[in-house]
Amino acid sequence: MSMTFQGYRRPNGEVGIRNHLLIIPTVICANQVCNRIQQLVPNTVAIPHQHGCSQIGADKERTFDVLAGTGKNPNVGGVLIVSLGCEVVDPVQLGEEIRKTGKPVEVFDIQSVGGSVKAIQYGVELAGKMRALLDAMEKVDIPLSELKVGVKCGGSDATSGLASNPALGVAADALIGEGGTIVIGETTEIIGAEHVLAGRCRTPEIADNLYHIVDRFEKEVERMGADMRGGNPSPGNIAGGLSTIEEKSLGCISKCGTAPIEGIVEYAEQVPKGGLYFMDSPGNDIECVSGMAAGGVHLVCFTTGRGTPTGSAVIPVIKITGNRLCAERMADNMDVDVSGLLEGEYSLQEAGKRIWDEIRAVSSGKLTTAEVLGHAEFSINRIGPSL
Repeated sequence: MSMTFQGYRRPNGEVGIRNHLLIIPTVICANQVCNRIQQLVPNTVAIPHQHGCSQIGADKERTFDVLAGTGKNPNVGGVLIVSLGCEVVDPVQLGEEIRKTGKPVEVFDIQSVGGSVKAIQYGVELAGKMRALLDAMEKVDIPLSELKVGVKCGGSDATSGLASNPALGVAADALIGEGGTIVIGETTEIIGAEHVLAGRCRTPEIADNLYHIVDRFEKEVERMGADMRGGNPSPGNIAGGLSTIEEKSLGCISKCGTAPIEGIVEYAEQVPKGGLYFMDSPGNDIECVSGMAAGGVHLVCFTTGRGTPTGSAVIPVIKITGNRLCAERMADNMDVDVSGLLEGEYSLQEAGKRIWDEIRAVSSGKLTTAEVLGHAEFSINRIGPSL
């Protein structure tokens, strides 16, 4: 019998492990209204951001795609969209795109309802009614084959590549063995090890695509006249014992296990079901996790040796460390400690099972430390300049 978790079945057949009412500002000018609505209506989340105006072309499309993808994420049960009324991101179009999932969506603009105070009052009334509908929903048993998990690392040190990343790889293999989906990202952090991942691609075409996205990134860095070594490895990575990007990358890729790569997806693109996928995304923690959430991932397993509190507005982020000192100093922020692997207390498989058990518990409703502490970070990776 297949393993299951407790989740919410959506109108389009997808499943969520959370039941968020999401408040989306289409533009930075609507952030404060959205924040106040979120503060006044319990059990809602908002995603304030800096964008939505003075953007053109692919950059404008990316903002739209990330906002739409976040609203479509199956952990979101309903969406309230708040616009100013004159931005480049079309709130009506955004609402129509999210409604394709069958979930309830409400849209209004601040200028039409009469300013910020009236908009907050109007939004609170709408959000209260929508939240009541979501509260009436019940959980059902869902097979683990429908679970999509992102794997991410940040604040890495020597213990990441030696303990927490390979242990996460064991858990990743376990989920894929159940028919589930694993997504790895961070194009910047496979450089020097891309040939290893290319050798695991299902077809030569997928391998070529992997090389293409790495080459595209490197050319963009060259166009800027910058040296990647100024930021990767980061000062914290170096202090933690990582000397080169190649060393960091070889440790980084171990967190996705041993399965073949089934495809490459663009940033915030919807991730197919079943197997291992690579998402072209930055190493920046919040931008990467936000892209995975917009791509439909249910949760992210995030390894760290130095310690990082990053969470997400709509998906749980499980923090994992293989560094005993980090586990003690950052106890408030860690969910799983596998430092005993390096100390000979248990095997790699046993360390992986600790993470696997946590994935199953969080999928059924257990809150991560990031959720308990209110870490709801959100950021959109940009392409072009502002006008």
